[in-house]
Amino acid sequence: MKIAVYSAQPYDRRFLDEARASMPGVEAAYFSDRLELDTVPLAQGCTAVCVFVNDILDAPVLEALHALGVRAVLLRCAGFNNVDLQAGARLGLFMARVPAYAPEAVAEHALALVMTLNRRTHRAYVRVREGNFALDGLLGTTLHGKTVGIVGAGQIGACAARIFHGMGCKVLVSDPAPTPQLDGVAERASLDVVLAQSDVVSLHCPLMDATRHMINSTSLARMKRGAMLVNTSRGGLIDTAAVIDALKSGQLGALAIDVYEQESTLFFQDHSSDIIADDVFQRLMTFPNVLVTGHQGFFTIEAMREIAAVTFANLACHMQGSPCANALPHT
Repeated sequence: MKIAVYSAQPYDRRFLDEARASMPGVEAAYFSDRLELDTVPLAQGCTAVCVFVNDILDAPVLEALHALGVRAVLLRCAGFNNVDLQAGARLGLFMARVPAYAPEAVAEHALALVMTLNRRTHRAYVRVREGNFALDGLLGTTLHGKTVGIVGAGQIGACAARIFHGMGCKVLVSDPAPTPQLDGVAERASLDVVLAQSDVVSLHCPLMDATRHMINSTSLARMKRGAMLVNTSRGGLIDTAAVIDALKSGQLGALAIDVYEQESTLFFQDHSSDIIADDVFQRLMTFPNVLVTGHQGFFTIEAMREIAAVTFANLACHMQGSPCANALPHT
């Protein structure tokens, strides 16, 4: 069997090859290109494709892959909002994901963003390297005793709740599902209460119709004035234009994001010599109280190894015709 790996970076090849070593007879072809209709032909001769968060898996792409002989789609990520499930079902494709990989990695990154932005350590680093040891402009707040709101209490959100609880914060959690795993750690509350009472709001939700732009002008107005918003989940949870307005007015005190709604044309690539044409993103970057990282929350050795191992375990299920716990809903 041969598998085409799209959006492949050198680190993807390292960990995927490490996991593939246990599956003799499986070949891999690596492409840095994102999967879209124009790049489908790269999968010629392959019976499976391996894709990431910004690859396009709409009906035309899935149909074109199927016509080439592709029968399995392996997502090396948890989210599948970029997949046309109905088209996959109609074509009879096996499609599976990595539902949870080192959730602590993303939760720890959320904490890192909060700590960095709150204590201005990114600015202090630059100052000290220039010989400037002045403290003016670096004043932060003590997180101990503050209220942190966790929106979405899946595995990552639950990890984040425990981390902030361990730091002495009061933790509020908003999630439609019961959260017995957080008894003694966090208090359940409605989204409105979380927004109104939290000094820090951290998003840990999947992207779907019900959550798209859940942070908008209305919800931002409900937040405590001057609070910090953190998003390490999916960029589409936030209406970026509304966030910019809230930053300009001071309603939103700070923003830390590891994801961005239009990130597919920016993230995972080196654009340091390019002119970035995204005016909304460029406006965000002008704020001193905004911190952006390029979707690196998952990026730890442990998480990469787990992603690779689960990806090839899913492939093994397909090859053996055995049930796959990680299959997408239709399979």
